[in-house]
Amino acid sequence: MIAMTRRRWLAAAGIATAAAATAWLAACGGFMNEYTFSQSQLQSALERKFPFNKRYMELFDIQLANPQLALDPARNRVTVQFDATIDNRLFFRQPLTGRFALDSALRYDPPSHSLVLQDPEVRQFDVQGMPAQFSRQLNALGGILSEQLLQGYPLYTFKPEQLRLAGAPAEPGTITVLPDGINVKINRP
Repeated sequence: MIAMTRRRWLAAAGIATAAAATAWLAACGGFMNEYTFSQSQLQSALERKFPFNKRYMELFDIQLANPQLALDPARNRVTVQFDATIDNRLFFRQPLTGRFALDSALRYDPPSHSLVLQDPEVRQFDVQGMPAQFSRQLNALGGILSEQLLQGYPLYTFKPEQLRLAGAPAEPGTITVLPDGINVKINRP
């Protein structure tokens, strides 16, 4: 009888150990090793970072507002359109308004824990009422806006818990633009 109880105990312990091991392995496999952010999540995160105000060369006051995000999975890039306001009391009687659009690749920026714009390119910079003699300067200003002022601009900032994998620090790796969102793989450093 004692041998039978011991066998049952060993069997029960074996089953419990196997169940615990299975649960542990399932839990390890269940940690997020990627995130997919929907277009609406990214749009909301982007809206919280605007309006964007910048003074350029002590001449122009630039404001970008109302960002609209579009995804370009074929090129693995994003497009962002803004309402633009340019003010320069020296040259214009009143601020000029229009639309500014750029497209950009994305990269992870470790110091800010953010997905940021990488190599943005101007796609549109239309300003209503712009005097013809300033059109060349306006185009140059659009290029400067995208290359200098918006290079590295955060699109999404990760929460600290999103950058942990099985309790260890982790970093985003491959970033893929999808038709309806952005997928980010999480890698152990």
